[in-house]
Amino acid sequence: MKILTTKYLGRVCALLLIGCGLGQAASADVVVADPHRYDEEIAAFEAADEESMWKRGKVLFLGSSSIRRWDTDTAFAGIDSLNRGFGGSQTSDAIYFFDRIVTPYAPSVIVLYEGDNDMGAGKTIEQVVRDFRIFAELVEVELKDTKLVYIPIKPSIKRAALWSDMAVVNERVRAICEADGDLYYADTPSPMLETGMPPAEDLFVADGLHMSDKGYALWARVVRPVLEQALREGGR
Repeated sequence: MKILTTKYLGRVCALLLIGCGLGQAASADVVVADPHRYDEEIAAFEAADEESMWKRGKVLFLGSSSIRRWDTDTAFAGIDSLNRGFGGSQTSDAIYFFDRIVTPYAPSVIVLYEGDNDMGAGKTIEQVVRDFRIFAELVEVELKDTKLVYIPIKPSIKRAALWSDMAVVNERVRAICEADGDLYYADTPSPMLETGMPPAEDLFVADGLHMSDKGYALWARVVRPVLEQALREGGR
């Protein structure tokens, strides 16, 4: 089910008012996936936080199942991090739950993977790019010392038919990142595409969408130096 999400639309309007430059006003026809489908999962994150000691300033891995399924502790050994991926999520979900699964951690860097499911759900290029800008603006406004690393939408076997539009989203987000010193673009699609389009089967598990160990190893080789740069430039 899709609904109009007042909190999401309110943030669009508020960010427009403070000059985030989205280029278009929020309108009544903006629809997003119902974020409440994740209420239990978000509550579980909060319960886990209450039971274990954690400190502010970690690297926060956030996004859909490509983050949730990734053993980021192992892939980024030596970097103090926290994984808060929730499978199937879209950028609008990360925006909606920002105050609950981002702000409390005051992360030094956020590594974000969203947009894949947005495109799979039929959202337009413009909406996916706009939602990234809203999320990035939330980081800037609410977490002034936090850097944001974006992992672009991946080319995949299952969603190969969507790749041309996904590639446009990636290039627009790349341009946004290159214009902002607090945003970083980790170009994971390029080495994946070196294996062909769609990329090699061994980069994925059987569903042709989610990453295999080999695929994640490729991602880690690209993301780690970008993340380390963001940490250095963040002064932490």
